[in-house]
Amino acid sequence: MSRALFIIDVQNDFIEGGALGVEGGTAVAEGISALLAAHPDAYDFVIASRDWHDPDNDNGGHFATDAEPDFESTWPVHCVAGTPGADYHDQLTTEAIDFHVRKGQGQPAYSIYEGTTEEGGTVHELLDANGITEVDVAGLATDYCVRASALDAIEHGRHVRILTDLVAGVSPDASRAAIAELAHAGADLITSDLVERER
Repeated sequence: MSRALFIIDVQNDFIEGGALGVEGGTAVAEGISALLAAHPDAYDFVIASRDWHDPDNDNGGHFATDAEPDFESTWPVHCVAGTPGADYHDQLTTEAIDFHVRKGQGQPAYSIYEGTTEEGGTVHELLDANGITEVDVAGLATDYCVRASALDAIEHGRHVRILTDLVAGVSPDASRAAIAELAHAGADLITSDLVERER
């Protein structure tokens, strides 16, 4: 059994004060770093995603340019490639990340599975090539990219655990609904203090 950690979109624009800041985002960054420091051997691979949007277009309608964003399918400009907003938050320990995934390059993208690695491959290919059967998911935001990434991992046959103390969402109600949906789809809900013990 091989296990990976998905770190979803722990970027400056999704942290408090960012273009789409999520309450609790800084705590998530700090918590993920604490987990990796306390249990450096808990994961065979650590895979982190980032939104990496084009600077010169609306990214397939993802950016609201002609009207106010609806915060469901259209959003303020965020995580533009090469800008500080797209950088990992400085409380996230990036030294432990084995693979970096960029998504949303010119189009809407929520799931880590919609991105590509620095080598140009897909996450599905990466997991298959390395025999990853177990995936833990942490990051931002619970009701959007965490949800989409976890559902895709389940659909691709992985056993998924959501680290419920290491996610934060845009809307409390939508986040609770997302967690319930993920549990119904087969994900286990655990807290990060159980990671090492259950491995």
